[in-house]
Amino acid sequence: MGASSDDADTLTDGGAIPDWRVLEPMQLSPILTAALDAFYETGFHGTSVREIARRVGVTVPALYYHHENKEGLLIALLELSTSDVLSRAHAAAEDADGDPVRRLSNVIEAIVLRMTMRARLAALEGEARYLSPENRQRYRAVRKGVERLVREIVEEGVAAGVFDVDDPAETTRALLGMCQSIPRWYHAEGTLSPEAVAQKYVRIALKTVGV
Repeated sequence: MGASSDDADTLTDGGAIPDWRVLEPMQLSPILTAALDAFYETGFHGTSVREIARRVGVTVPALYYHHENKEGLLIALLELSTSDVLSRAHAAAEDADGDPVRRLSNVIEAIVLRMTMRARLAALEGEARYLSPENRQRYRAVRKGVERLVREIVEEGVAAGVFDVDDPAETTRALLGMCQSIPRWYHAEGTLSPEAVAQKYVRIALKTVGV
């Protein structure tokens, strides 16, 4: 159901599928892959460094050679996750020729495709509450970039008279909140493909801003 590297050559709307719609498998190190699986299955608090090392087949000291501690594994995965969605959101926005409706549609689609195709990584964002204050600030700084982008688009649409929104900031938080909830219920083996979920959420987003 997900896009593959071959999809880049598929034609849609008269052109090649933009890169932001193509999500190839992320190349994680064996240690980060094991940490992601363990955090997803038992949560950050319920996962031990010894368990992650066991999954990789290395000793605990060998794991510490690559990552300072368990929180170091979590922040590494979270930074990969947030940087990925931010770069895709910006690429999607730029692919809309400045039209607020298309910009919002593209950005919501990009976020939802990432939330569904990389659901395990996206679900990990719920574990950010376990970060130290310093690491939490680093994580939030990148995450705020997505919020700023969506809010700018909403404000542009209001200024252009194509969106009917009383509070752009709250509307932005509502739009992102509904997207961030997807990993809680989405399963790849379900009846809805990532593309179908994305289109549904785009329609909901446009209704939310009064298009």
